[in-house]
Amino acid sequence: MQTRDQKYAADVYKKVTEVKKNAEEVDRNRYGAMAHQLPILIRTAGLAQALAFLESRDTKGHKQLLIDLTATVGKPAGTLTASARGAEMSEYMNLTRQVMAALLWYKRFAQSILDIKVSDVGRDVNQLLPAAQNQSVLDVKPSAVEDQKR
Repeated sequence: MQTRDQKYAADVYKKVTEVKKNAEEVDRNRYGAMAHQLPILIRTAGLAQALAFLESRDTKGHKQLLIDLTATVGKPAGTLTASARGAEMSEYMNLTRQVMAALLWYKRFAQSILDIKVSDVGRDVNQLLPAAQNQSVLDVKPSAVEDQKR
């Protein structure tokens, strides 16, 4: 009996190897770069928003990563984003853990098979929430909050 990580590793290895064989270089690079960026984006914005961002990208590499990730976590084709949006809290948290565990293998194999280096990873993630990333909760002035209470 295999652990979840063993199953994910075997599945992801097959998928990333297929990408290396069949995808053009630019799509391989986007696939691998997003495999590196997506865990950070999930921690920053949450699973549903990160998957919606990935779904909105109009490139073969990004689309293929979403297709592969959906299959790896055992969801029917094209349903991962909708599952994340419609999930109850406990299911959402479990789905987030599954996706993050799978992405660990995508990231590792992107480095080893696709030869993606962390320093080569682009800045696609910064397009998601530029305003929210630049403003912190700590940036709110206490006096402004007190004025609103009055």
